[in-house]
Amino acid sequence: MITRLNVASIYVLDKEEALDFYVNKLGLEKGNDVRQGDYRWLTIRVPGQPDTEVSLEQPGAPLHDEATAEQLRELITKGALGGLVFITDDARALYETLKERGVTDFTQEPTDHFYGTDMGIRDPFGNPIRILQQGKAAQKKAAQQATA
Repeated sequence: MITRLNVASIYVLDKEEALDFYVNKLGLEKGNDVRQGDYRWLTIRVPGQPDTEVSLEQPGAPLHDEATAEQLRELITKGALGGLVFITDDARALYETLKERGVTDFTQEPTDHFYGTDMGIRDPFGNPIRILQQGKAAQKKAAQQATA
């Protein structure tokens, strides 16, 4: 039986630029940063949540041949390889904080929906990111599941 998610991956074009964006702009923290030959295992995570990390993967050797890497780079810049969804306690306050930190590529300002308030941004490479403040019904259900 699977008990939890440990690592998910997102493709980026430059690991240092990605690390700067995710840590210094979004407020995440660096997880693992390990080199093995030419490969660098670099992860980020939500502060205080060490059990789940996001691996920042870069197309190219040693994982991909150059033709595959070029195809992946094109898909990344189109935002076509998936994205991330984060939870926040206050979407509107976070929106203001992100603007103050220099985030400019918002795809949606905080918007109220039946499930809560969410906003959209893109990382420097085109990957879509959603940030959700869950509504009262979703928060109540999550609290019930946590105590069950």
